Parts: sequence; structure tokens; C-alpha cells
Amino acid sequence: MRNSYIKARAKHLLSPEIKLVFFFFGVSIFLIFSTYIFLLYKTYDYRNSTAELQKAQSELNISVASMNEQIDFILIESQHSEQVFTSNTILKESITNLFDLIPERITLSKAFLDSDALTLYGVTPTKEVYEFMLHAPLRSIFHRTYSSFYPLDNGWYRFVSTNYLDDEEIK
Repeated sequence: MRNSYIKARAKHLLSPEIKLVFFFFGVSIFLIFSTYIFLLYKTYDYRNSTAELQKAQSELNISVASMNEQIDFILIESQHSEQVFTSNTILKESITNLFDLIPERITLSKAFLDSDALTLYGVTPTKEVYEFMLHAPLRSIFHRTYSSFYPLDNGWYRFVSTNYLDDEEIK
């Protein structure tokens, strides 16, 4: 090239334009692989967190089932305590009513109260006092009443009164 007006340039296998294209392709491929690796990591992390959340959910379901059993037990115990309280209140009122029923002239020594029977042991001055003041009210409450008298040395009578309520069946 001796006859040329311009100075000859050296020719390279890779021109600056091709280097620029390769650089952008390299950056693009790097970004694509980086995004792929990032998505793989996030998928792995998501699966792990999903497994942990499912495990926590199953533990919570077991805990909720246990709490429901405890709530059912507490409700049953509460109903039982209410029944006991109600029966105690009724029994207390029954005993109060029984002692209000006993006249002053009659002295009780024992009283047995069942769900369907009442047995009274006591002392009365006469049989008539017992008949009019205690036996008549007992007959109005109970279906069957039986009385036994035993004379004492001082002229009074020891009595045993058994009173029964019959089961009434509704037909």
C-alpha cells in the first residue's frame, strides 16, 4: 500500500462494534442466568416455608382439637356443677321446709331424707298432738305414711314415722 493517501489501519478479527455486541449479549445472558438462579432459590425457599407453614398448621389443628376437647369437658363439668348446685339448693329448701313443718311440742331426734322417703324419729307428748300437728301435714305431702309409737317412762311417746312418695307414671 505504498500508493495510498491514507494510512493503513490494522485489521482486527473482532471489531469494536462486534465487541460491543458480544458485551451486551454477555450481559443479557448473565442477567438471564442470574434471574434463573434467583427464581430457583426463591422456589426452594417458598417450598421450605410452605412445608413449615403446613407443619405449623397441623400443630395448630391438633392444638385446636385439644382445646375443643377441653372446652367440651369444661362444659360438661359446668353442667354437672349446676345440677349439683340445684339439687343442693332443693335439698336445703326441703330440709328447711321439713324443720318448719315440725311443731314446737314435738322433738326430733333423727331424720333420714331419701329421694322418695322420709323417716323421722322423735318424742311427742301425746299421740293426738302427733296426729294433728305432724301426721296430717305429712299425709298431705306423702302418698304413704306409717307411724309407730313407744311409750316412755315420763308419759310421753317415742315415735318412728316413715313416709313414702310413690313413683307416678304418666300414661
